[in-house]
Amino acid sequence: MDRLWSPWRAEHIERMGRDRPDTESIFVQIASEHRDEENLIVWRGRKTFVVMNRYPYNNGHLLIVPYRQVASYTDLTPQEQRELASTMDSCIRWLDEALTPEGYNIGMNIGAAGGAGIPKHLHVHVVPRWSADTNFMTSTAGTKVIPESLKNTYQKLITAVKSTD
Repeated sequence: MDRLWSPWRAEHIERMGRDRPDTESIFVQIASEHRDEENLIVWRGRKTFVVMNRYPYNNGHLLIVPYRQVASYTDLTPQEQRELASTMDSCIRWLDEALTPEGYNIGMNIGAAGGAGIPKHLHVHVVPRWSADTNFMTSTAGTKVIPESLKNTYQKLITAVKSTD
């Protein structure tokens, strides 16, 4: 079995308070600040919001997050589950318009054992993919190349969100 290591994410995971269950998640914090551009929030719904991953696996990596801090999908209300699903559809449409990816990885890591970096606050990853998005840098230099700045990608996504409203 091959392994793909991403050790650069350890610093991010540790900073998010993984072992401090008594604190609010980073998602609760940024949602309450209402500094959307600074926090890379691209859309706000009634039950969920969409934020760009500050440490992306790929350019345009989005997170769909319920406002309410819950650890498991089964802890969501039916309304939250429905909005999460419809927001997934919207994210794909926005990314298609903004970045024209060739495919997607979409999923949740639930619980620390399931690989969740922020296990106390469920979120859905929407990762756009391109046939050429992997190269030798990741495997030989331990470096993931993100071809565009977060700021530029954010502006493209905001434009896509506004065009579909």
